[in-house]
Amino acid sequence: MTNKQPVNQALIFCAGLGTRFKPWTDQHPKALAVINGKSLLQRNIEYLQQYGITRVIVNVHHFADQIVNAVEKNRGWGSEVLISDETDAVLETGGGLLKAKPLFTPGAPFLTCNADILTDLDIHALTQFHQENNALISMTVSERKTSRYLLFDTENTLCGWRNISTGEERISRTTPVMLQRAYDCVVAFDYGVFEQMPFTGKFSLIDLYLHLAKTHTIKGLPHKDDRWVDVGKPESVAVAEAMFP
Repeated sequence: MTNKQPVNQALIFCAGLGTRFKPWTDQHPKALAVINGKSLLQRNIEYLQQYGITRVIVNVHHFADQIVNAVEKNRGWGSEVLISDETDAVLETGGGLLKAKPLFTPGAPFLTCNADILTDLDIHALTQFHQENNALISMTVSERKTSRYLLFDTENTLCGWRNISTGEERISRTTPVMLQRAYDCVVAFDYGVFEQMPFTGKFSLIDLYLHLAKTHTIKGLPHKDDRWVDVGKPESVAVAEAMFP
């Protein structure tokens, strides 16, 4: 594996339709929604900069031209911003990552995050955890309440997924103890993940994680005592603005 290298490249997922964020997304991409004078996209780019990540890929679909124009007008907010164009079709998170492969530095590890998540969790702690465990993928997780959980063993290795609303479970590996953790969307990847992807077209990262967890080391780093908010609905803007002045 090549994941002993420092992480200096990332993908911010911006292609979603933002259906939970109407009426803003009837005219704009959710990534350009403003929190205290700064768009979600700008805030995520500046967050990555704090950890030396200045090569940033942004995938676009919904009102793609608005994102491209904002990046150009603001000169990437000081980062090298590359556009992965998904205007032909929404590919979800997994498909979006695969489509962006040509824009990554070959062989180098990378990070992904979501434009509609704001956080100040420690990326250095994540990348160190990722390297120490020699993992293919390492994701941040927490004990916040949700309806869908990832399942981990006592060593923080991914074992499965559970929907507590429907009772559906998907188990990748069996273990005596299954710990429920919420997926918090900041994820470190070894570049070798591209060689292990069995899917093409439209697919989710969760599906990829659960497939790879059968044969590879996928880890979850629990985090707490830091700020994290899903700016997925208009009513969460006030929460985000109180949390991120």
